[in-house]
Amino acid sequence: MSFESKVKELGLTIPEVAKPVAAYVPAIKVGDYVYTSGQIPFVEGKLAYAGKAGTDLSVEQCYEAAKVCALNCLAAVKSVIGNLDNIEQIVKVVGFVNSAPGFVDQPKVINGASELIGTIFGKQGQHSRSAVGVAELPINAAVEVEMIVKVKA
Repeated sequence: MSFESKVKELGLTIPEVAKPVAAYVPAIKVGDYVYTSGQIPFVEGKLAYAGKAGTDLSVEQCYEAAKVCALNCLAAVKSVIGNLDNIEQIVKVVGFVNSAPGFVDQPKVINGASELIGTIFGKQGQHSRSAVGVAELPINAAVEVEMIVKVKA
């Protein structure tokens, strides 16, 4: 089954690529790799999850925010390569969590992105990862995710 078909089978939609909120592009292809800029949980142009994990939002809410970020990363990748079926491997995921003091469940939050990627891409979705707690994120986003993806030559 194609990756595009799997997304539809899961009842998901790859959104339109989010418009940059500063001076950058959503994704850039260099050789056989696509590098995304950090994507925040925008849904239809609006921030869907704002605040700090551990005070304003639960782990579960932030997990959902990470899933939205992953879909936005895939939108950025698709905008550069045209079709998710051109992906050979998800190489790396980096997740940042807007964390309240003492919050230590960043890996559980970023599992939202990692598990969604695994569901869509199977073996090609196995990736290395970092999950980092930060004091603030742009526009008070709860989570930010970026990816490195290898594309078919």
